[in-house]
Amino acid sequence: MYLKKGDTVIVITGVDKGKEGVIKNVLKNGKIVVENINFAKKHVKPNAINTIGGIVEKEMAISASNVMLIDPETKKPTRIRFEVKEGKKIRVAKKSGQEI
Repeated sequence: MYLKKGDTVIVITGVDKGKEGVIKNVLKNGKIVVENINFAKKHVKPNAINTIGGIVEKEMAISASNVMLIDPETKKPTRIRFEVKEGKKIRVAKKSGQEI
């Protein structure tokens, strides 16, 4: 997968379309968790950690195909291509050609 933890992305489809956030977690099933994107309400029972319980808003996973990486130079959504420099495979933004 070309997206990594800490990348800044923008949502291109769905309820949160147009919102930006930083990737918190990349899951193996092609989904990612993004800061402040795709909240859902979960009903939580009281337990040792959360003695009150109640309804909690939680960030849920979103499909990686619904987001695009933001170009560090132009601050606009971009695709990614890979190049090999000094034997290392690196990610490069297609719009600006800058290394990510």
